[in-house]
Amino acid sequence: MEKNFIIAGFGGQGVLLAGEVLANAFMLANKNVTWYPSYGAEMRGGTVNCEIVMSDEEVSEVNKSDVDFLVALNQASFDKFLAKIKQGGWMIANSTLVKEIKTRTDINYIFAPITKLASDLGNGKMTNILALGILAKASKLVSIETLNQALDNVIPPHRKNLLPLNIKALKIGYEYDLLPMNA
Repeated sequence: MEKNFIIAGFGGQGVLLAGEVLANAFMLANKNVTWYPSYGAEMRGGTVNCEIVMSDEEVSEVNKSDVDFLVALNQASFDKFLAKIKQGGWMIANSTLVKEIKTRTDINYIFAPITKLASDLGNGKMTNILALGILAKASKLVSIETLNQALDNVIPPHRKNLLPLNIKALKIGYEYDLLPMNA
């Protein structure tokens, strides 16, 4: 079984960190994985995305023509990658920054106010990790416990003080009532 993911947003939203945590979680679960970051020339505010490919076998390739799961943290990412989602795939969109528009009838949509939930937690910078919790629940491919361990592995030593807040954000995302909305 091979599944591929894109996490996308703008610089400063922690898109690459979220992808690195997801890739690390899949490795902890004994899966083969690739993590492929892509970002514009801008440091903050520019577009950023990463692709994660997870497989039981060797990963066939990166930069796939279509994806199973897309996490869009802003409108530009939603617009750019919507067409890449496979039939039956999932769009997980940050409704704080993305209009709830369902132009495709062949995919599943989850619109969640991810940035608002992170702000309610007390730190809007937790948007990326909160989104991972939602993705984990929707995909059923990685456990929250494995993601907690991956967070501990990936967060650098000078940021370890934020680990408890990251774990709380992950839990809030995982426990969010998804109610997938088909078009």
